[in-house]
Amino acid sequence: MKKKILAMTLAAVMAVSLAACGGGKDGSGDSGNGGGASGDGVNITIFNSKIEVQEQFEEMAKEYSEKTGVGVEVYYSNDTVAAHMATRYSANDPYTLSMVDAKDVYSLAAEHAVDLSDQDWVSKTNYAISVDDKVVGFPVCIEARGLIYNADAIKNITGKDFNPEDYKTTEEFAALLEELVAGGMAAPTAVMKEDWSLAGHFLSETYEEQPEVEEFVQALYKGEADLANNSKWNAKMDTFDLLLKYNYAADSPVAAEREVSEQKLAEGEVAFMFGGNWDWSMINAYEYSENMGMMPLPQTATDGTNEKLVGGGSKYFFIDSSDNTTDEQRQAAKDFLNWLVSDAEGNAFLTEKCNLVPAYSNIDAQSLDPLSLSVKKYADEGKLIANYDYLPDDHYSKCGASFQKYMAGQVDRAGLAAEIESYWSSTTPVEH
Repeated sequence: MKKKILAMTLAAVMAVSLAACGGGKDGSGDSGNGGGASGDGVNITIFNSKIEVQEQFEEMAKEYSEKTGVGVEVYYSNDTVAAHMATRYSANDPYTLSMVDAKDVYSLAAEHAVDLSDQDWVSKTNYAISVDDKVVGFPVCIEARGLIYNADAIKNITGKDFNPEDYKTTEEFAALLEELVAGGMAAPTAVMKEDWSLAGHFLSETYEEQPEVEEFVQALYKGEADLANNSKWNAKMDTFDLLLKYNYAADSPVAAEREVSEQKLAEGEVAFMFGGNWDWSMINAYEYSENMGMMPLPQTATDGTNEKLVGGGSKYFFIDSSDNTTDEQRQAAKDFLNWLVSDAEGNAFLTEKCNLVPAYSNIDAQSLDPLSLSVKKYADEGKLIANYDYLPDDHYSKCGASFQKYMAGQVDRAGLAAEIESYWSSTTPVEH
């Protein structure tokens, strides 16, 4: 049964966010697995910070090693990406290839990353990261955030095919939720309580959808932003309040367990949940509905932001440039990246094994899951609002805790805005 598969990995998945790495098997928090080195072949190490695909990477490493003779070991860690990478570099023990977040590429590239500007894959993507006019970040995939919907569950109540474009505003969305309740769906929404979802994903859209994102963030740093009276903040919070109102766990929202929310959404007990295409890694463990997808978060807006998802390149590989990595290892790492983009088996690994939306124009993605297909559609149509890649490392933990207080009724909207403003004005700006 699919649910048994989830039970094997659930503890690790729930322990970390998408921004963090997975659990370890020793005191250091590191865990390695993969193909053993062939007799006289070169060996490379890969750091994977995306817990959902750790098992797939380990299996790939064995197969890739057998096929190419290159020994591959794959690691992940309980620590945040930034902290883990700092530890490895301070110990003069870097990975050959590191999969990190965009902000980590910007902070590490000048000192630690190889120039990849001459690689063939560069011309096939719009999402590569460049620093000092050098391509240093290989985009692993495209991810996006929005409202996940279960179209079958909605149609079972309304009797009509669900069209996301009919529900762009908070008012239109509220009317649909009320219709679902009247039709017998006790609670049409699920709200995740995890700090990374609340602050790393939902709150960050308040910044990302500003007319001038950098200007707004700098105003937050300077203590000059008036969040409580910001139109985007209030539009977002109006929708968040609506999601809370119809939440199946409305009586105790901070006690809701992610796996329960994912199951209810998958099986149609609820119809909507804010999240991203990465949620499919949990949804597909249940008896999920056939017709599911992602849509922009409904909000009363006139700037078109309620017609787009928020996302872009997600997770980036860079190759170590230090003396601790040999030229042979660097070439093997480049070969591996080119294998992902230009080889049919590498393509299948990304799209079929890992269910990732490819960031490369040459990769076919018809076999993707429903959420990823939605993301690809919006990406192909140019309807992705860019991620803001420079949030401080503790943004989601500290602001997420404030959001949890709001969900528990311990602070009102004005108080939540004040706590977020206080956080920003007391933290150190991220250089970029």
